[in-house]
Amino acid sequence: MSASQELEKRATDYALEAVRLDKQGARGMAITMYQKAIEVLLRLVQLYPEYGLNKVYIQRAMAYQERIRVLQNAGITPATPETEVEAEESAEGAKAAEEGSKTAPSGKASYDELIVTEKPNVTWEQVVGLESAKKAIKEAIVYPVQRPDLFPLGWPRGILLFGPPGCGKTLLAAAVATEIDAMFISVDAASIMSKWLGEAERNVAKLFKSARKSALNGKPAIVFIDELDSLMGRHSSEVGGEVRVRNQFLKEMDGILDKGKKLHVYVIGATNKPWDLDWPFIRRFQKRILVPLPDHHARLQMFKLYTSNLSLAPDVDLHELARLSEGFSGSDIRDTCQSAHLKVIGEFFESGQARNKLAKPRPLTMSDFRQILEERKPSVSLNMLASYNRWFEAFKAL
Repeated sequence: MSASQELEKRATDYALEAVRLDKQGARGMAITMYQKAIEVLLRLVQLYPEYGLNKVYIQRAMAYQERIRVLQNAGITPATPETEVEAEESAEGAKAAEEGSKTAPSGKASYDELIVTEKPNVTWEQVVGLESAKKAIKEAIVYPVQRPDLFPLGWPRGILLFGPPGCGKTLLAAAVATEIDAMFISVDAASIMSKWLGEAERNVAKLFKSARKSALNGKPAIVFIDELDSLMGRHSSEVGGEVRVRNQFLKEMDGILDKGKKLHVYVIGATNKPWDLDWPFIRRFQKRILVPLPDHHARLQMFKLYTSNLSLAPDVDLHELARLSEGFSGSDIRDTCQSAHLKVIGEFFESGQARNKLAKPRPLTMSDFRQILEERKPSVSLNMLASYNRWFEAFKAL
């Protein structure tokens, strides 16, 4: 797979996840996924300026941006994602895309466009497995919020979640925000580094000022920084703006970590590459928690969750599927269920039965799942797992 194809696939995955969360009513998480899809699409346009599909990419990015605006404006009845797709295919959308192509990739995003303050609607029950990570986060955040009088020595304010992609780091941060009814500020570190240069320090200060103001008013605040290594990683060459952004974050985190203050402001960072982080940033995260691949029990629960709305044949053995999917991430398991379902739906349409509105696709069989599992490999290699375990042994702090 070429680099452009890899980026296309990543943008598609983000967009599909955004639409799924959107339909479930998890506005905050949906906005985050829409923003990720936009970021990847614009990166494609910048890297391959002569690519024939650039106009389509810009149209999609504009449609997702419009959807974000709708979701952020609680006073407007949200349109459906399908309506947004129809809009992007209109003549006006094409004209706007042509104009947007001149400015979108290089334009600077505003503070409001780069952060998400809508609290996600994610509960602990939706985070399958990860019991050790849940326990560590509860001890660091939930219990101090519920009974601060029991913590005379204070509590951790910096939490680092690291591990393979697609294993639930973002879900954990969202679930704890729901648990303590916190103001949730979600920031994409890659967007900060690419779009905030020039006014970065002011925006970073504004971000943390908003969090502190919320805590002073009695509402805990969580600053969630995704792709943390983009912001706090080691770089061979840095421009002055990047250095100032990093220093501003260090300064703001030091202010939050002040032992004399009892504010409920927390910084949760997520990264797939913890070994790229600089030591000054690592030590500011008092809790460093590995979010591993799901074990057999967690995989079983995931298969139950993702097939709950699907029609299954009697021969489908979820325990056997959990065994066969060893080494798969949560995202891999969801993709497996989705691919098996799409296979059956494809057969249904190709047979011509879809013309009959009363006809239904056949149930998914064990053979369908086996075929998908034979054609799909885990997204996380054994070498990657070994790297995570080595880093965890060197820097773990539960």
